[in-house]
Order: sequence, then structure tokens, then C-alpha cells
Amino acid sequence: MPKKQYGCTLATPPSLTLNAEKPTVTAQEMIMKEFTQNDLINFLPRFETFVGIDSDGCVFDTMEIKQKDFFHPHIIRHWELEAIEPQVRSAAEFTYLYSTFRGLNRFLGLCKTLELLRDWPEACEHAEIPDPTDLRRFCDSGQPLSNTTIAEESERTGSKLLAQAYDWSIALNDDIDRNMPAPPCFKGAEKALQRIQKNSDVIVISQTQAVTLLKDWYRDNLAQYVSVIAGPELGSKVDHFSMAAVNRYPANAILMIGDAPGDLAAAQSIGCNFFPINPGHEVDSWQRFLDEAYDQFLSGGFSDEYQHQLNHEFKALLPHTPPWEQTD
Repeated sequence: MPKKQYGCTLATPPSLTLNAEKPTVTAQEMIMKEFTQNDLINFLPRFETFVGIDSDGCVFDTMEIKQKDFFHPHIIRHWELEAIEPQVRSAAEFTYLYSTFRGLNRFLGLCKTLELLRDWPEACEHAEIPDPTDLRRFCDSGQPLSNTTIAEESERTGSKLLAQAYDWSIALNDDIDRNMPAPPCFKGAEKALQRIQKNSDVIVISQTQAVTLLKDWYRDNLAQYVSVIAGPELGSKVDHFSMAAVNRYPANAILMIGDAPGDLAAAQSIGCNFFPINPGHEVDSWQRFLDEAYDQFLSGGFSDEYQHQLNHEFKALLPHTPPWEQTD
């Protein structure tokens, strides 16, 4: 099977000289280029440090509107769950926004939402909720969780649910592309990107699908600050790090910036630094990054004490148990 590919880059590749400053270009000077996994595998360092940065909810203020106005209504309509709309919205909002599951790949999030609903008696009493077993098997398969792979797996297995999930994802992409307002960049994020690209190699490490990911980064010309824009079509976030950074930089010279537990887990899996963009406190987080965190990273990485403090504050914002299951 050929490599999955998509993406964009600058019309004129930046110099590969160590510590060379990347030139600023206008949107008109930028052209689209298809990224493949080889762009990660063959990544050439320009600096001594590497930063991987998430997109939705981290750089762009997209999470609330994208989930509540697009993801969740499509789940309700696609599986005819109008009779339990309040429960679906509660389960989906908990999964995608307000819990330790925040930031999951869309298919993992859909699977978790269905699992929560099937364990919720009030929901099961009033609607037929799909059995997510086939979707869980696909999500746990280890392959990239993309439209292409779920379509292939649906055809291979004949799974009705996987076919439905593929149709849901395609319709969701189309609705977002046509109707979602342009998401603003969080205050402080572009300033941080400008500073990072002068001192570190930086790529986007995301599980937002390419059709949306590229549109967001090119709309306001933020793509000029990064070398690669990688989404689920090129693998998981750990895959992205493993291909582009591991074995090229020491662990203390690698930094993940993200807003979800999956970003923290990716950083911990390769032993690198993690800086959280705390949900609900995004502007303050970016200011903190500019005021103290990036300097500490460039000075040899976060101390154990500082990393523990960041992780503790971040985890306190995202519970694991949904509110309808909590007991006093």
C-alpha cells in the first residue's frame, strides 16, 4: 500500500544550516505540498532542540464550537439518537472536552461516547445505542485511525458500524469545511510560534484530520512557522515523535505542547518535556510559556519539580469519571 500523504510546506525550503533563521514569507508565497511519513522519517534538524505542537484547543480556539455545533449533532443525527439528545451531548462533551479523554482521535472519541451511553441506563431505556465492539477493535488495532483506514477495514470485515462511522466522518468533514467559522488563534500562540521557530525545530503533531488541519494553519499564514504538519493520516502522536525526533535529539531537548492528556501521554512515552495549554486557561498558559517555560526548556529541559507542578495543575482540570456516575 502506498504511504498516506497530504500536507503543505513553503515554496522555498528553509536552509538546513544549524541555527539558520527561517525567513518570513507571505501567504501568497506559500504553496501546497503533500507530506508523507518520509518527511518525518527523513527530517533534518536545523537546531539542537525540537518542539511538537498540537493544534485544536492548543493553538486554535476550536474545541467548543467544533464539538458542540458539529461533532455532537452529527452523532445524534447519524445514529438517530434524538430521543436521548441530552445524554448524547453530555457523554460526548465529557469525552471530547471535559475529561481525561479530551483530545482523542475522532474515532476513539466516538467509541468512548458510545461505550459511556451503553453503560448509562437512562440512555439505554429510550434509544437503541450501537454496539461499539467493531469500532473498539479498529481503534485498538495499532493502525492509523483515519478515514482511509476505517474505510478499508469496513470493506475487509463487512462491519456495518465501521461503514457508518466512515460516513459520519466524511459528512462531518464536509459540514465543518462548509459551515464552521474560521477559528481564532489563542492570544500569545503566534508570538510563541515566532519565537520557537527562531530557536527550535518545530512541527505540528495532531490528531485533527488533514482536511481541517491544513485549512486552519494556512488561513492566517501560521504554517510559515512550522516544518511539517502531521495528522492521523501519518500515524499517532507517538509515531510522529518517533519518526521525526527520537534518536535525533536527546529527550531533554524535545518538548510537546498540548492541551489534552494524550499529549502528556505521548511526551511521557518518549521521556520528553511536556508543557500544557490548560483548558479554560489558554491565554494564561501561552503567557506562562513565553515568560518562563520556553527559557527553561532551552536551558536544558524542565526540572523534575517544574514538570511535576505543570502536570499536577493540568490533571486537576480533567476528571476521569463522568458526573452522572459520581457518588457523594
